[in-house]
Amino acid sequence: MKNKKWGLSTQIFIALLLGAIFGIVIHYFIPSCYIKDKIIVNGILYIFGTGFIRLMQMLVVPLVFCSLVCGSMSIGDTKTLGKVGVKAIIFYLMTTALAICLALSVASIISPGLGMDIKLEESKALETTSVNFAETLLNIIPKNIFTSLAAGDMLPIIVFAIFVGVILAKLGSRTSAVSNFFSQFNDIMMEMTMIIMKVAPVGVFCLIAKTFAGIGFDAFVPMLKYMLSVIFALAIQCFVVYQILLFVFTKLNPIKFIKKYFPVMAFAFSTSTSNATIPMSIDILNKKIGVSKQISSFTIPLGATINMDGTSIMQGVAVIFIAQAYNIPLSGTAIATVIATATIASIGTAGVPSVGLVTLSMVLTSVGLPTEGIALIMGIDRILDMLRTAVNITGDAVCTTIIANQHGALNRNTFNSN
Repeated sequence: MKNKKWGLSTQIFIALLLGAIFGIVIHYFIPSCYIKDKIIVNGILYIFGTGFIRLMQMLVVPLVFCSLVCGSMSIGDTKTLGKVGVKAIIFYLMTTALAICLALSVASIISPGLGMDIKLEESKALETTSVNFAETLLNIIPKNIFTSLAAGDMLPIIVFAIFVGVILAKLGSRTSAVSNFFSQFNDIMMEMTMIIMKVAPVGVFCLIAKTFAGIGFDAFVPMLKYMLSVIFALAIQCFVVYQILLFVFTKLNPIKFIKKYFPVMAFAFSTSTSNATIPMSIDILNKKIGVSKQISSFTIPLGATINMDGTSIMQGVAVIFIAQAYNIPLSGTAIATVIATATIASIGTAGVPSVGLVTLSMVLTSVGLPTEGIALIMGIDRILDMLRTAVNITGDAVCTTIIANQHGALNRNTFNSN
């Protein structure tokens, strides 16, 4: 009965609050003793919290590999893509990279993680090594893909997965059995993700309780600053960056565009899934904005697959937040790695709720940041997930409108009509 009353996101949020309260009670009202330190904090809370994080880590490599193969497989045939597809892909990837840079800049200015001072385990501190930029570029080419898969080296895995997907698309029916395998295995991994997310409230409770047990009230202000940083960056991307691009390339009125497309944005906000908005988005773009369905029926589903600007903004802010919370400095090479990893990973990110948290662990791993930091933001992620989904589909619509205008498939009379 409980699951019918409260959805998973509500349960996670409640777990966050209860975990914070429990941790504060332990921090301020229970003196240090064997039961508190060894059994509760470093025993029960540590085991269940870390166990949940390991379940998340278990998903990363197979989920990202299969989803990237499937994503690139669906867009890999350049003959089929044509000029429209190439333009859309370039637009989507450029705005994603721009979104990450925006997020990193906003987070660096607001500094949401300062003041938390979470202690990093010595074994993990040893893992946070830096490499020069030349080595980072070379490391994206795997010497042995099986070694990379076993070690969880995400950049070479991403490159190899895209390569495989493009070749499968090129060979077509000759490799249908292999293509079906990856598609079906991707479905398995998505289902496994949904199952593991059901135990997220327990994991979040334990991780947050352990965090607050160590630092008390000092964690509240940084978490609020994290939320504001993400919201501010999302607003700039949606209402400034996209609308400037729209006006520069089409000379359409951005305010009128937002008014006409707002029902789709509201629907995306309520569902937190880009995939669910595809039919409605195509219909609104055609009837209210004047975009031909010949264009939108290709670019909108494509955008739902590879355009994850809102998710990338969350990941960019989260990287700065977690690095500051654990007092880990990020080099210029690490920042470049974050931009590259999050941009490329967006190609295969599924348009379903909260999957960005799974790929976030991949981004954190790529620069040596502790994935335990995800627990700090998981409880408040649902509202941010709703907002970033609305940003994602708005980017899809702006790209589609620009391309339609360039190919003479935009009816301006429809757009200007009331």
